[in-house]
Amino acid sequence: MLRPTTTAWALALVGLGLAAALSAWWWTRPVPAPPPEAADGLPEPCRDVNFEAVPYIVCDLDLDAYDLVVRRTDAAGKAYGDPAALARAEPFALATNAGMYHQDLTPVGLYVEDGLERFPLNLGDAPGNFFMKPNGVFYVDDAGKAGVMEASRFARSGIRPRLATQSGPMLVIDGDLHPRFEENGASRYVRNGIGADGERRAVLAVSRQPVSLGSFARLFRDALGVKNALFFDGAISALHDGRKYLVGGGFPAGPMLAVKKKAGG
Repeated sequence: MLRPTTTAWALALVGLGLAAALSAWWWTRPVPAPPPEAADGLPEPCRDVNFEAVPYIVCDLDLDAYDLVVRRTDAAGKAYGDPAALARAEPFALATNAGMYHQDLTPVGLYVEDGLERFPLNLGDAPGNFFMKPNGVFYVDDAGKAGVMEASRFARSGIRPRLATQSGPMLVIDGDLHPRFEENGASRYVRNGIGADGERRAVLAVSRQPVSLGSFARLFRDALGVKNALFFDGAISALHDGRKYLVGGGFPAGPMLAVKKKAGG
Protein backbone atom coordinates (compact mmCIF):
# COMPACT_ATOMS: atom_id res chain seq x y z
CA MET A 1 0.00 0.00 0.00
CA LEU A 2 1.17 3.51 -0.72
CA ARG A 3 1.58 5.84 2.22
CA PRO A 4 -0.85 8.80 2.24
CA THR A 5 1.83 11.38 3.04
CA THR A 6 2.88 13.60 0.14
CA THR A 7 4.66 16.64 1.53
CA ALA A 8 7.71 16.92 3.71
CA TRP A 9 5.55 18.44 6.43
CA ALA A 10 5.09 14.77 7.32
CA LEU A 11 8.85 14.28 7.55
CA ALA A 12 9.33 17.33 9.75
CA LEU A 13 6.60 16.28 12.16
CA VAL A 14 7.83 12.70 12.40
CA GLY A 15 11.33 14.03 13.07
CA LEU A 16 9.91 15.96 16.01
CA GLY A 17 8.19 12.87 17.39
CA LEU A 18 4.70 14.18 16.62
CA ALA A 19 3.37 11.28 14.60
CA ALA A 20 0.02 11.36 16.38
CA ALA A 21 -0.47 15.04 15.61
CA LEU A 22 0.46 14.41 11.98
CA SER A 23 -2.08 11.61 11.67
CA ALA A 24 -4.85 13.79 13.09
CA TRP A 25 -3.90 16.69 10.78
CA TRP A 26 -3.66 14.56 7.65
CA TRP A 27 -7.08 12.95 7.91
CA THR A 28 -8.90 16.15 8.92
CA ARG A 29 -7.08 18.71 6.75
CA PRO A 30 -9.16 20.63 4.15
CA VAL A 31 -8.42 19.58 0.57
CA PRO A 32 -9.82 22.13 -1.91
CA ALA A 33 -11.80 20.81 -4.86
CA PRO A 34 -10.23 21.36 -8.28
CA PRO A 35 -11.50 24.59 -9.89
CA PRO A 36 -13.53 24.51 -13.11
CA GLU A 37 -11.82 25.01 -16.44
CA ALA A 38 -10.69 28.57 -17.04
CA ALA A 39 -13.37 30.37 -19.07
CA ASP A 40 -10.83 32.06 -21.34
CA GLY A 41 -8.95 28.84 -22.16
CA LEU A 42 -5.45 27.68 -21.38
CA PRO A 43 -2.27 29.66 -22.03
CA GLU A 44 0.39 28.49 -24.43
CA PRO A 45 2.00 25.95 -24.33
CA CYS A 46 -0.72 24.03 -22.46
CA ARG A 47 -3.60 21.82 -23.56
CA ASP A 48 -6.34 19.72 -22.05
CA VAL A 49 -5.78 15.96 -22.00
CA ASN A 50 -8.12 13.24 -20.78
CA PHE A 51 -6.50 9.95 -19.82
CA GLU A 52 -8.13 7.01 -18.08
CA ALA A 53 -11.16 9.22 -17.32
CA VAL A 54 -9.07 11.87 -15.54
CA PRO A 55 -8.71 15.41 -16.98
CA TYR A 56 -5.28 17.04 -17.01
CA ILE A 57 -3.56 20.23 -18.02
CA VAL A 58 -0.46 19.21 -19.97
CA CYS A 59 2.19 21.78 -20.93
CA ASP A 60 4.73 20.86 -23.63
CA LEU A 61 7.82 22.92 -22.86
CA ASP A 62 10.12 23.46 -25.84
CA LEU A 63 13.32 24.81 -24.34
CA ASP A 64 14.12 26.63 -27.57
CA ALA A 65 11.01 28.74 -26.95
CA TYR A 66 10.87 28.81 -23.14
CA ASP A 67 13.26 29.36 -20.26
CA LEU A 68 12.79 27.28 -17.14
CA VAL A 69 13.85 28.61 -13.74
CA VAL A 70 13.38 27.46 -10.17
CA ARG A 71 12.52 29.95 -7.48
CA ARG A 72 12.08 29.75 -3.72
CA THR A 73 12.89 33.06 -2.00
CA ASP A 74 12.93 36.76 -2.78
CA ALA A 75 16.03 38.99 -2.76
CA ALA A 76 15.78 39.32 1.02
CA GLY A 77 15.74 35.56 1.48
CA LYS A 78 12.06 35.34 2.41
CA ALA A 79 10.21 32.33 1.00
CA TYR A 80 7.61 33.29 -1.61
CA GLY A 81 5.37 30.51 -0.34
CA ASP A 82 3.20 30.22 -3.46
CA PRO A 83 3.19 31.03 -7.19
CA ALA A 84 0.88 34.02 -6.71
CA ALA A 85 3.55 35.73 -4.56
CA LEU A 86 6.20 34.87 -7.14
CA ALA A 87 4.02 36.45 -9.85
CA ARG A 88 4.12 39.75 -7.96
CA ALA A 89 7.93 39.64 -8.01
CA GLU A 90 8.73 38.57 -11.57
CA PRO A 91 6.70 37.77 -14.69
CA PHE A 92 6.23 34.21 -15.92
CA ALA A 93 3.96 32.27 -18.28
CA LEU A 94 3.45 29.36 -15.89
CA ALA A 95 4.55 28.33 -12.42
CA THR A 96 4.00 25.23 -10.32
CA ASN A 97 5.21 23.70 -7.07
CA ALA A 98 8.31 21.63 -7.87
CA GLY A 99 9.55 19.42 -5.09
CA MET A 100 8.80 18.49 -1.50
CA TYR A 101 9.76 20.64 1.43
CA HIS A 102 10.05 20.93 5.20
CA GLN A 103 7.71 22.87 7.45
CA ASP A 104 9.84 26.00 6.95
CA LEU A 105 9.47 25.61 3.13
CA THR A 106 13.11 24.57 2.61
CA PRO A 107 13.64 21.70 0.14
CA VAL A 108 14.00 18.14 1.36
CA GLY A 109 16.52 17.35 -1.37
CA LEU A 110 18.70 18.84 -4.09
CA TYR A 111 17.89 22.38 -5.14
CA VAL A 112 20.01 24.25 -7.70
CA GLU A 113 18.99 27.77 -8.70
CA ASP A 114 20.79 29.74 -11.42
CA GLY A 115 23.69 27.27 -11.32
CA LEU A 116 24.19 27.49 -7.54
CA GLU A 117 23.51 24.49 -5.31
CA ARG A 118 21.47 25.84 -2.41
CA PHE A 119 20.53 22.44 -0.88
CA PRO A 120 22.35 19.12 -1.39
CA LEU A 121 21.20 15.84 -2.88
CA ASN A 122 19.39 13.68 -0.33
CA LEU A 123 19.98 9.91 -0.68
CA GLY A 124 18.66 9.07 2.78
CA ASP A 125 15.79 6.83 3.84
CA ALA A 126 12.68 7.93 5.74
CA PRO A 127 8.89 7.62 5.55
CA GLY A 128 6.93 9.44 2.87
CA ASN A 129 6.68 9.70 -0.89
CA PHE A 130 9.94 11.62 -1.28
CA PHE A 131 11.86 8.58 -0.01
CA MET A 132 9.93 5.96 -2.02
CA LYS A 133 12.99 4.73 -3.92
CA PRO A 134 13.81 5.22 -6.67
CA ASN A 135 13.29 8.94 -6.32
CA GLY A 136 14.85 11.40 -8.73
CA VAL A 137 16.00 14.79 -9.95
CA PHE A 138 14.58 17.07 -12.63
CA TYR A 139 17.31 19.25 -14.11
CA VAL A 140 18.28 21.51 -16.99
CA ASP A 141 21.99 21.47 -17.84
CA ASP A 142 24.26 24.19 -19.23
CA ALA A 143 23.48 23.05 -22.79
CA GLY A 144 19.79 23.70 -22.22
CA LYS A 145 18.80 20.05 -22.16
CA ALA A 146 16.17 18.88 -19.67
CA GLY A 147 16.33 15.54 -17.93
CA VAL A 148 14.81 13.41 -15.20
CA MET A 149 17.23 10.98 -13.57
CA GLU A 150 17.17 8.57 -10.64
CA ALA A 151 18.86 10.31 -7.68
CA SER A 152 21.78 7.94 -7.03
CA ARG A 153 22.55 7.82 -10.74
CA PHE A 154 22.46 11.62 -10.85
CA ALA A 155 25.01 11.68 -8.02
CA ARG A 156 27.43 9.69 -10.20
CA SER A 157 26.66 11.48 -13.47
CA GLY A 158 28.91 14.53 -13.13
CA ILE A 159 26.11 16.72 -14.50
CA ARG A 160 26.47 20.36 -13.48
CA PRO A 161 22.90 21.62 -13.72
CA ARG A 162 21.74 25.16 -14.30
CA LEU A 163 18.64 24.25 -12.33
CA ALA A 164 17.66 21.12 -10.43
CA THR A 165 15.02 20.00 -7.98
CA GLN A 166 14.77 16.62 -6.28
CA SER A 167 11.52 14.87 -5.46
CA GLY A 168 10.03 11.42 -5.31
CA PRO A 169 9.01 8.95 -6.24
CA MET A 170 10.04 8.58 -9.85
CA LEU A 171 6.96 7.89 -11.96
CA VAL A 172 8.67 6.39 -15.01
CA ILE A 173 12.23 5.03 -15.06
CA ASP A 174 13.69 4.30 -18.51
CA GLY A 175 10.23 3.43 -19.79
CA ASP A 176 9.17 1.31 -16.80
CA LEU A 177 6.67 2.30 -14.13
CA HIS A 178 7.85 2.64 -10.53
CA PRO A 179 7.98 -0.92 -9.15
CA ARG A 180 6.02 -0.07 -5.98
CA PHE A 181 2.97 1.41 -7.69
CA GLU A 182 -0.31 -0.41 -7.64
CA GLU A 183 -2.14 -0.44 -10.94
CA ASN A 184 -4.77 1.94 -9.63
CA GLY A 185 -4.37 2.36 -5.88
CA ALA A 186 -6.80 3.86 -3.39
CA SER A 187 -4.52 6.84 -2.59
CA ARG A 188 -5.82 9.56 -4.92
CA TYR A 189 -5.05 13.26 -4.96
CA VAL A 190 -4.64 16.11 -7.41
CA ARG A 191 -1.03 15.55 -8.52
CA ASN A 192 1.65 17.23 -10.61
CA GLY A 193 4.86 16.00 -12.16
CA ILE A 194 7.30 16.43 -15.02
CA GLY A 195 8.84 14.26 -17.70
CA ALA A 196 11.95 14.66 -19.86
CA ASP A 197 14.33 12.51 -21.89
CA GLY A 198 17.55 14.50 -21.86
CA GLU A 199 16.77 16.70 -24.85
CA ARG A 200 15.35 20.20 -25.24
CA ARG A 201 11.83 19.23 -24.20
CA ALA A 202 10.05 18.80 -20.89
CA VAL A 203 6.41 17.89 -20.29
CA LEU A 204 4.58 19.19 -17.23
CA ALA A 205 1.25 17.65 -16.19
CA VAL A 206 -1.21 18.63 -13.45
CA SER A 207 -4.38 16.65 -12.82
CA ARG A 208 -7.66 18.53 -12.48
CA GLN A 209 -9.11 15.72 -10.35
CA PRO A 210 -7.69 13.22 -7.86
CA VAL A 211 -5.73 10.39 -9.49
CA SER A 212 -3.73 7.37 -8.35
CA LEU A 213 0.04 7.31 -8.74
CA GLY A 214 -0.22 4.31 -11.07
CA SER A 215 -2.56 6.08 -13.48
CA PHE A 216 -0.52 9.29 -13.26
CA ALA A 217 2.64 7.39 -14.20
CA ARG A 218 0.90 5.76 -17.17
CA LEU A 219 -0.12 9.21 -18.41
CA PHE A 220 3.54 10.11 -18.87
CA ARG A 221 4.60 6.80 -20.37
CA ASP A 222 1.61 5.93 -22.54
CA ALA A 223 0.00 9.25 -23.46
CA LEU A 224 2.88 11.75 -23.30
CA GLY A 225 5.63 9.48 -24.58
CA VAL A 226 8.40 10.20 -22.08
CA LYS A 227 10.73 7.52 -20.72
CA ASN A 228 11.55 9.30 -17.46
CA ALA A 229 9.14 11.24 -15.27
CA LEU A 230 9.18 12.56 -11.71
CA PHE A 231 6.38 13.14 -9.20
CA PHE A 232 6.44 16.66 -7.76
CA ASP A 233 3.64 16.40 -5.17
CA GLY A 234 -0.02 15.67 -4.46
CA ALA A 235 -2.91 17.45 -2.72
CA ILE A 236 -0.96 20.76 -2.60
CA SER A 237 -0.36 20.76 -6.39
CA ALA A 238 -1.04 24.05 -8.18
CA LEU A 239 -0.58 25.66 -11.58
CA HIS A 240 -0.55 29.45 -12.04
CA ASP A 241 -0.49 31.35 -15.35
CA GLY A 242 0.97 34.59 -13.98
CA ARG A 243 -2.50 36.07 -13.41
CA LYS A 244 -4.54 33.36 -11.71
CA TYR A 245 -4.52 29.77 -10.57
CA LEU A 246 -5.60 27.22 -13.16
CA VAL A 247 -5.42 24.39 -10.62
CA GLY A 248 -5.12 24.49 -6.83
CA GLY A 249 -3.81 27.41 -4.84
CA GLY A 250 -5.03 26.36 -1.41
CA PHE A 251 -1.67 25.31 0.05
CA PRO A 252 1.84 26.83 0.33
CA ALA A 253 4.74 25.82 -1.91
CA GLY A 254 8.47 25.53 -1.27
CA PRO A 255 10.51 25.11 -4.48
CA MET A 256 8.69 26.31 -7.59
CA LEU A 257 9.31 25.85 -11.30
CA ALA A 258 8.56 28.89 -13.46
CA VAL A 259 8.27 28.96 -17.25
CA LYS A 260 9.18 32.13 -19.13
CA LYS A 261 8.73 32.73 -22.83
CA LYS A 262 11.96 33.66 -24.61
CA ALA A 263 12.10 36.87 -26.60
CA GLY A 264 11.01 36.06 -30.14
CA GLY A 265 9.91 32.58 -29.01
